[in-house]
Order: sequence, then structure tokens, then C-alpha cells
Amino acid sequence: MNHRLCPTCLEQLSTELRRLPELYEACGRQLDGGSRDRTRPKTSGGPPRSMPFNVQAAEARAAIMGVLGSWAGVVVKERDVPAPRRAVLPLRVFLGRHLDWLTAHEAAGEFSGEMARLARRARRVVDPDVRHQLPIGECVEFGCPGSLTAVVRPGQLKLPAVIRCDHDSAHRWLGHEWLQLSRRLEGAASAAGTAPRQPAAVEAKPVRWVTAADIARLWGISTGSVYRHASEANWRRHSRQGRTYYHGADVMGTLSKRGTATAGA
Repeated sequence: MNHRLCPTCLEQLSTELRRLPELYEACGRQLDGGSRDRTRPKTSGGPPRSMPFNVQAAEARAAIMGVLGSWAGVVVKERDVPAPRRAVLPLRVFLGRHLDWLTAHEAAGEFSGEMARLARRARRVVDPDVRHQLPIGECVEFGCPGSLTAVVRPGQLKLPAVIRCDHDSAHRWLGHEWLQLSRRLEGAASAAGTAPRQPAAVEAKPVRWVTAADIARLWGISTGSVYRHASEANWRRHSRQGRTYYHGADVMGTLSKRGTATAGA
């Protein structure tokens, strides 16, 4: 069967789908705010104490149930097979059984994207301090064998990403300094006669070109602000595979003047 997803995306989809029941249960344990000590005995007498209700946990659980049920309905209708029981685990098992068919379907991309969003949303409920990490490349400090990673806090979008070295904690920069670092990476690689390791965030494009999503994460601003600046300042751009890349020098010229990223980690 011809899959419409690359091997990496297919593996990620399978993993996300397999973990959804666990995430569903983990969100369930957060419904009361996750703050009650279940080891303490219940007391009688006196008015009942109200418990906080975690709306985000409830919404994440409802989304998991609803989306899995919706895709199961697609399979049932188009393949003319019996429907599974409407519970998260049976739905996950059912979709896993028909995964080859789903990934060959014209809506394979939408299915994969929705599973990823469900898992990401649930993880933010279970661990609100979870951070996204974007590989940048080798450390630019002389003689340092470490690698650089941009750390992004999903719950604190107004703060810029922080670039850290995994070998020396003193080697760290704010996200908006990334383009300067990229030039140092290129210079170091040229001096060594090797090609620089490309940041994963720009998908092996030359480091002077960045996407709106990269700019938003690294400068700690909204994508809407990125598009507004790009339009007002007439940033150079080019498109590849449906994505728009902006010229790093134009981005720096605009955002460095505004001082949009001044908060620390």
C-alpha cells in the first residue's frame, strides 16, 4: 500500500496514536486541578470543600474522544466495517488496525496533523512546563565540543527562546541572537573546510533564511506581528514547498531596532 507520509512522519504518527489513551488518562487525573492529596483520609462533617476544575484537561479529553471517534467513523463508512466501542482505547486500537489504509488515504496529512495536535495539547495539560527544543548546530565558542539547542516555552510565548550549549551552561544566547550565531557557525565551518550543520528549524535551508514560525519563536512575538513587519518593511522572501522564508538580514534590521527580545530565561 502506498503511504502518503514519509517514513519519519509515519513513525511519529504511530507513536502519537499509541500514546493517546495514556495521555487521556493522565488528563483525567488533572481534572480536579491535580492538587488534591489522594492519600489523606476523607473527613466527615462540615461543608464540602470545593475543588478546582481543570477546564483545559476536560477539553483535551473531549478533543481526544471526539477526534478519534470522528476518524473511526470515516473508516467505518468507507471500509464498511463494524464500529468499535466508543471509548478511547478501543478507538485507538481500531484506528491502529486500519493505519495503513488511513495513511494511504487522501486525508492522511490531516489525520497525522490532528493526532499530533491532540497529543501536544494533552501534554501541555499534563506538564504545562514542557519545553520545545530546536537543534541549532555546533557551539560557536572556540574549542567547545557542545551542541546548541533553542529552548521554547509554549506557555510563555512572550518570552524569547533561549539558545543553550549542552556542554557548557555559560554558553547561552537569547533567540534573537540566532542569526548572528549562524554567521559564526558558517565562519567556523569555512575555516575548518567543512559544511556547517544546518539548524533543523529551517529544514536545511541556508541559515540566512528563516520562516515566520522560526522568527516568532526566537524573538518571542506572534506570527501576526511577523507578517506585519514583513509587509511594512518589505522583507525579501522566497517560497519553497508551500513555505515562505524571509531574509535574515531584513529580519534583524527590523527587529533589532525594536528590541523585541529583551527578556531572559
